[in-house]
Amino acid sequence: MPAFEQCRTEALGGLQQRCNRCGYQQPQYHSCRDRHCPKCQGRAQQAWCEHQRQAVLPVTYYPLVFTLPHELNGCVALRPEVIYRSFFQSVWKTLSAFGRDPKRLNGTLGMTCILHTWGQALTRHVHLHCLVPSVALTESGAIRVAKSNYLFPVKALSRHFRGSMVSALRQATKVGELHRITRPGEIDATPNQLMESDWVVYTKAYLKQPETVVDYLGRYSRKTALHDRRILGIDGNQVSFRYKDYRDNHRHKVMQLAGEELIRRFLLHILPKGLMRIRHYGFLANRCRQATLSQIRNGLAETDRINPSGRSEDDGKRNDRQDPLPSTCPRCTTGRLIIVYEILPKRFAYG
Repeated sequence: MPAFEQCRTEALGGLQQRCNRCGYQQPQYHSCRDRHCPKCQGRAQQAWCEHQRQAVLPVTYYPLVFTLPHELNGCVALRPEVIYRSFFQSVWKTLSAFGRDPKRLNGTLGMTCILHTWGQALTRHVHLHCLVPSVALTESGAIRVAKSNYLFPVKALSRHFRGSMVSALRQATKVGELHRITRPGEIDATPNQLMESDWVVYTKAYLKQPETVVDYLGRYSRKTALHDRRILGIDGNQVSFRYKDYRDNHRHKVMQLAGEELIRRFLLHILPKGLMRIRHYGFLANRCRQATLSQIRNGLAETDRINPSGRSEDDGKRNDRQDPLPSTCPRCTTGRLIIVYEILPKRFAYG
């Protein structure tokens, strides 16, 4: 919370700017750069998407969404690092098992997945957005390409994922990682209850165009639970914000919450320190991505090594290092704002 409160205020310091034509002056304060801050993710999202363009293959992509049942929300509140880790591992274990099935692709898949923990109403809704290329690497180094509209059967994926996740929870209980759950019988009753319900795995039709793939990734890569654009107004202690009701034909509605309740719901989605919410698996893992992508492109007879964005990797890095152009003066609209001096952070300022 202190990071959000100080973001783009005099507490973090900044730069004093002056118009070179009319003399108008204004400060530009630094941002907190916290990954949960709604104001600080735009530039990070652009940089991340630019990096991902280098890994886009000339194949179709399959988007999938894995969702944890709401019965696990209590466990998430007590031990989020354990549940989220098991969640990532169970999803990859499921997709990897299907990919290695001799009756399917008989090879190693690649996957990029992004963790989201919220619904539109800011309640806890833990799910993973996954994107899987339609190729697999066999043990012999051959390339296998999936040609169906959907990657794997949804019901089969759901059952395998459910079994894998419940098994991971029981293992975590066995080694004492869920020790904060102290209600009598809760640890034993929850897995049994979960096995009796159907789990949700949602799969969309494939994405074919490379730019569509990057847009899909970028849309989810740096989202936060609530952005300023969704807030419609503040009346005393009541905050009104816009949300989409997926259970009512995706209609846009307005919800009003007390300020304390809004903050409480927002803080439900602060991730444990050090937990990576974007991960890559299989042949897209960071340790082997460069080699495997080259192998797959060669196997697909891909001779043009220019990335889909039409810019080389060096061009992207060079543009990232360039200083931004001066902003237009908001008063005269013709002059340019130039930096006059640096504003020290308030906590270090003298006097």
